[in-house]
Amino acid sequence: MLSQEVKMIVLSTDDLDESIKFYSDTLGMGLKFRDGTHFAALDGGGVTLALATDVDHPIHGQVVVGIKTDDVDAATKAIEEAGGGIVKDPYDDAHERRAVVYDNKGNGLVFYSPLQR
Repeated sequence: MLSQEVKMIVLSTDDLDESIKFYSDTLGMGLKFRDGTHFAALDGGGVTLALATDVDHPIHGQVVVGIKTDDVDAATKAIEEAGGGIVKDPYDDAHERRAVVYDNKGNGLVFYSPLQR
């Protein structure tokens, strides 16, 4: 059995500054970090609330759940075998291994695992 942990929910935005202000002022969520004008992570307690423009959003226009896993490739294969779909096969970025998939009902998921250095 794979180790899985929901760590992030990604929401789409067309105005990062406005969205950060909304969640900070309205809900009191602190800004964890920001990546330019395309991505921001807010402290949602045990889960990070990520705000992303179409540049950095894995499936723009959808709520996407980020799941930290110990094996991105195995999780992606399990999704496909269970009737889900692959948006982007497993790949390495600067900090983590990642894959973008749909579950069997079309909900967006991102599997990720920190790179071992």
